Amino acid sequence: MGKGVRTLRNRACIHWTSLRAVEPPEMIDYRPMSAAASIVVESLRIRRGGVVVLDDLALSVASGKVTGLLGPSGSGKTTLMRAIVGVQIVESGTITVLGEPAGTPSLRWKVGYMTQNPAVYGDLTVRENLRYFGHILDAPPTNVEEVLETVDMTSFGDRVVNRLSGGQRARVSLATALIGSPELLVLDEPTVGLDPVLRRDLWKAFNELAAQGKTLLVSSHVMDEADHCDDLLLLRDGKLVTTGTPAEVRAQSGKQDLDEAFLVLINEEVE
Repeated sequence: MGKGVRTLRNRACIHWTSLRAVEPPEMIDYRPMSAAASIVVESLRIRRGGVVVLDDLALSVASGKVTGLLGPSGSGKTTLMRAIVGVQIVESGTITVLGEPAGTPSLRWKVGYMTQNPAVYGDLTVRENLRYFGHILDAPPTNVEEVLETVDMTSFGDRVVNRLSGGQRARVSLATALIGSPELLVLDEPTVGLDPVLRRDLWKAFNELAAQGKTLLVSSHVMDEADHCDDLLLLRDGKLVTTGTPAEVRAQSGKQDLDEAFLVLINEEVE
């Protein structure tokens, strides 16, 4: 490991350095039956800056599926994801993740989280970032090349992150979420700024991960990505508008176009 990686130990954020305080738990198969949920949210209320962002929210995310968390900007998607991974203050309500309260230390090895803004070190190469985060999570060294291939960044592995494009940095951030082979992936706008071909390839990778038994919660404000999901959660103004498969959402609204379906369902809520 290079000198640059070693010096990071003193300036890594609290979220990562705190991992060393908890020993990795014994490997337990938390993958329940297909009907069970990996995430259960009950009566959730969150206030940020004095404003209620999520109000009495209740929902569940099925295990082993890709669930799309969709809605316009400002609907509360990021706040909900922050609460699920345990980094958001909750006013009331409960969130259960893989059978444990959200934020429980042992979940750090089971949940991968990708933020909207790339959470990587710009002065390190792509591989150095992945080796560093992989070392923290006790991930096998072979995972580095595997996730580089998944996000189509193998040829950029030795490039310093600050010299990458915005879309490439986003892919590196996604790779760090994948490096520990988590059971649950919480991905906040993972395809934003990416070209159509790469978006298609990433959604294919997401579906393949779900086929392997992993659970993915993927946020987006682009409704044409909804068809890549097994289940949908549609948010607006901090409230759940509807849930269901893409086919069920179409049936509820009477519209085949999911953009139009969402607008119909929103109008029904307003009325």
